[in-house]
Amino acid sequence: MTSDSEESSDTMRERAAGDTRLLWFLLDADRWLVTAILSGILFCGVLAVGLLHPTPALTLLTRGDPVETLFQALITGTITAVTLVLTLSQLVLSQELGAVGDQRERMDGSMQFRADVADAVDTPVSPAEPSAFLRSLVRGTAERAETVQAAVDKTALDDDLTELLTQYLEDVRTNADSVTDQLEGRSFGEFDVVKAALNYNYSWKLYVGRRIREAYADELTDDIDDSLAELVETLELFGPAREHFKTLYFQWELSDLSRTLLYVAIPALTVAVTSLLFLDARDIVGVTAGVPDVLWIMAATTTASVLPFTVLLSYILRIVTITKRTLAIGPFILRETDRSVDVDWE
Repeated sequence: MTSDSEESSDTMRERAAGDTRLLWFLLDADRWLVTAILSGILFCGVLAVGLLHPTPALTLLTRGDPVETLFQALITGTITAVTLVLTLSQLVLSQELGAVGDQRERMDGSMQFRADVADAVDTPVSPAEPSAFLRSLVRGTAERAETVQAAVDKTALDDDLTELLTQYLEDVRTNADSVTDQLEGRSFGEFDVVKAALNYNYSWKLYVGRRIREAYADELTDDIDDSLAELVETLELFGPAREHFKTLYFQWELSDLSRTLLYVAIPALTVAVTSLLFLDARDIVGVTAGVPDVLWIMAATTTASVLPFTVLLSYILRIVTITKRTLAIGPFILRETDRSVDVDWE
């Protein structure tokens, strides 16, 4: 049966639970902007604690050797963390290396999959660019849905079954058209390509399509059943395609992360080392905007020294969020979702 009161949660934003602004921060926002926000939080946090502490900041920073201890730890942590991340990144990227036999096997698998997609979307050769490849596959599901709808329109079926099929097929076409527009003109390496792929809720569509064929096998004509089977087969191809390009995107992001960490590690280490060698809190006694100058300087140098970590965190937030939302492949629904089509299994 259908559920008219609910709308399909096709896009990732619609399927997300909680504040969508958090989802924007985790996924859509530029990674440098996220880094700046995290750094700003750290900077303001140091200032706030320094101002709210009952003991003056200058007294705290000149009692013992907190400055030396802090920057020694930051230097050690930065070198260790950057080395570890670069090592892990190289380990992941090393999976691309292999003997000629392994590379040939990968090549054969890739060519076979491209041939399967070309057959599914009725084209001699599937597109080479990832965005165009996904766009042709998504558009192919919309075309298959139109074929099924045409078969439904010329067949006298039960009213409830007709309504169920029509609503399901309309959902497929609407979501496919939206994702096709999102993929238009996108270049691989941009998050927009992966985001558009995540916005295609193929898992639920695949599940409903297979379940309709099973639940109403006695009522569907051969023409409708065959057309619906072709739609399901095309949806099945989208899962491996999305996972493949997601993996490539992760490798791309790890490469960017490694390069970015190298860019920021040297300035961060420079700030930490010079602060350790030349910064003496007892020499800084002025006040600016009601805040001791020593507190301004400590907040700024600490934030700059921790920059490699905030950069790392900004990239990892996106990667782990994507991973969490794409843990399953195929007709598995791991989170609650509004469903535009409900099938009565009994």
